[in-house]
Amino acid sequence: MAWISLSKVLLFIFGLTYLFGDHFNKRHNYDSENLWTSKIVLAILIVFSLSLLWTDSDLDTALLVLVKHSKLLEIVLLIRLIRTAQEARIGMTAFVAGQTILLLSSWLLAVGIPIPWATINPIGRYVVFSSYLDQSIIFATSAAIFWHLRSDHLWPNWLGILLCSAALINALLLLEGRTGYAVATAVISLAAMWAMPKRLRLATLIATPIIVLFGLYLGSSQVQVRLSTIIHESQNYSEQVETASSSGWRLNAWHRSVQAIEESPWFGHGVGSWTMTVKRHQGNSATKVFGEGKTSNPHQEYLLWGVELGIGGSLLLLSLIICIARDALRFNTSTSRTILSVLGAMAVACLFNSSLYDALMGDYFCVALGLLMALGLKSNPSTSDHSTSVKSLHPLKAST
Repeated sequence: MAWISLSKVLLFIFGLTYLFGDHFNKRHNYDSENLWTSKIVLAILIVFSLSLLWTDSDLDTALLVLVKHSKLLEIVLLIRLIRTAQEARIGMTAFVAGQTILLLSSWLLAVGIPIPWATINPIGRYVVFSSYLDQSIIFATSAAIFWHLRSDHLWPNWLGILLCSAALINALLLLEGRTGYAVATAVISLAAMWAMPKRLRLATLIATPIIVLFGLYLGSSQVQVRLSTIIHESQNYSEQVETASSSGWRLNAWHRSVQAIEESPWFGHGVGSWTMTVKRHQGNSATKVFGEGKTSNPHQEYLLWGVELGIGGSLLLLSLIICIARDALRFNTSTSRTILSVLGAMAVACLFNSSLYDALMGDYFCVALGLLMALGLKSNPSTSDHSTSVKSLHPLKAST
């Protein structure tokens, strides 16, 4: 992790140098300049950097958190650095190969075969590296990539179906991540919607989550236990303000975050300020609840940005999601649906975790989106006709 963190600092420095060099040397990439995603990412990083002027945090912590937020630059770098459709396909294939190795490793653990590269003491069963939380979200999101890009001739149709099924079963039935259940439900719902005739898509989008969750609850004792735990922990928090449980800690962190936003709704408390701000609102039990560190997070990305940048910060995150979705509609059907699925997974994951801020999930989402945007951009020279593309690829109106 130390080497990865150092690499991110170097990536941040290289990224700024490369983008400024492009601008001053007039090495224009007209395709990428037409993307709203690149513009909103740079705007977000500028706002976070400017908040150093008023942050309540110490400078060392603020700079560390700024680098964590700056992983969004990976999206722009991949779009700018990948020059051809062939490079984009190679990059996407390499990314999927890595996810396939991770998936197969988890299944080997599930059938009792030890693997030497697995973490010695992972959090959860059948977890290869970090925790069941990260792995379940990654598998659920990768399932959408396996599924939608199978029609783009990046891998055989049968292989895409097999890997998608293995990833969803792993996330829903083997792992314990409740956010993973939500993400898997979201990507299944989108895939089901696109598989239906136009007149049935909205109804399918509404009905599928209910059917999936109801089926999981009836068919899986693990899902029953995990969902029942959420209800029990939430009730304990409402009655006793109990923060030792996962749900209780989240609810308390969200409550303190809202208090912090109410305190400074327009400009926020500055980058890196979340931990010290909520500790101040928590009072005497702050260290017990939030620990000794200075770079924790509320396990909710929208609130994290709201505390650091005010209401405008939460709106910036929503703007990022909207801009990526808008750009995705320019591309061919398979790439567009893949991006929208990954984006939907990210948006759902951010409701229950600080998924972009996180060192593992954040890099996963940024690299996946950057590669997919590059694939869509370089594979479709006609994407400059934006209005036609948006009309033909609208997720509720496009033909199957």
